[in-house]
Amino acid sequence: MSTTQIERLRGLLEPLAAERGLDLEDVAVTPAGKRRVLRVVVDSDEGVRLDACAELSRAASAALDDSDVMGGAPYVLEVTSPGADRPLTEPRHFRRAVGRLVWLRLHDGGELTTRLLAVDEDGLDTEVPGVKGRKPTPRRLEFADIAKARVEIEFSRKSDNDNKDQKEEEEA
Repeated sequence: MSTTQIERLRGLLEPLAAERGLDLEDVAVTPAGKRRVLRVVVDSDEGVRLDACAELSRAASAALDDSDVMGGAPYVLEVTSPGADRPLTEPRHFRRAVGRLVWLRLHDGGELTTRLLAVDEDGLDTEVPGVKGRKPTPRRLEFADIAKARVEIEFSRKSDNDNKDQKEEEEA
């Protein structure tokens, strides 16, 4: 039984990431001129700090030098965190996005932009924002109903304190 280069890389890099409290999200090798780029994407519940990427990069570089998994051709190693536009595919991705606005494509063909309130092993509790003065609507979605998902970038999101002040004004 043969293993692919990516499987071998995952086998080498996953323990190094786990030792540092990081989840190995993706490993990709792409051509870049006469070299290749080995991109290692890691994440954690607390986010990924630059120091953690640098530390993992040093450990990965040493482990790669001691193995033959990349062969003899030159390559560049990049250790990074996922971008803001990465797809949400695992329950941990959704858990890390609680409080954020997410776009969902459902298997039934519908699309939904909703605020993620909570995540459990079966699915999501969300709140669909109200339109034209209407109140937000709670909605439960099972993971099995979701075809695609990603975080929506919000440039002018009200903070929780702004929302609290607004509710107090409405009650007065």
